[in-house]
Amino acid sequence: MIKKFLETGKIVGTHGVRGMVRVQPWCDDGEFLTGFKCVYTDSEGKGKLKILNARPHGNVVLMAIDGVNSIEEAERLRGKIIFINRKDVKLPEGRYFISDILGATVYDADTNEVLGKLSDVSETGANDVWHITNNGKKYLVPAIADVIVEAKPEEERVVIRPLKGIFDDEN
Repeated sequence: MIKKFLETGKIVGTHGVRGMVRVQPWCDDGEFLTGFKCVYTDSEGKGKLKILNARPHGNVVLMAIDGVNSIEEAERLRGKIIFINRKDVKLPEGRYFISDILGATVYDADTNEVLGKLSDVSETGANDVWHITNNGKKYLVPAIADVIVEAKPEEERVVIRPLKGIFDDEN
């Protein structure tokens, strides 16, 4: 399902005494979060936070937020999930957000057979792993170029060429 506001990280702590927050990014690279002028604290675009400055710092992103000038004010934001507005993002051709393909119907590229629904995605480091559920069974599929043929989030459709043995009921 295509959502207007997308979860993109979580405020996990403070940094310094002047109100900066540490954000755990939920994206491919923390650098991605440095390009936004504002983020939101809910999925409907409420709780707008104007970003004055953002920069990667190890595995987090440090953010200075307008109106948050002390460690006490920053501490009140700890635990908040942050969202971005989809219209503020320009994705390269063929790229999509994971949340856009969750729930999509998965088809076999060679037979057009329905293999199930994409129910989850695990990020393993080397490559993502797609969880495809069909009749109560879960299949794990590596999200690699040899397997993923196309993803069409706007059609809630994904086409794969599964590796031998994944969907076979062989032992």
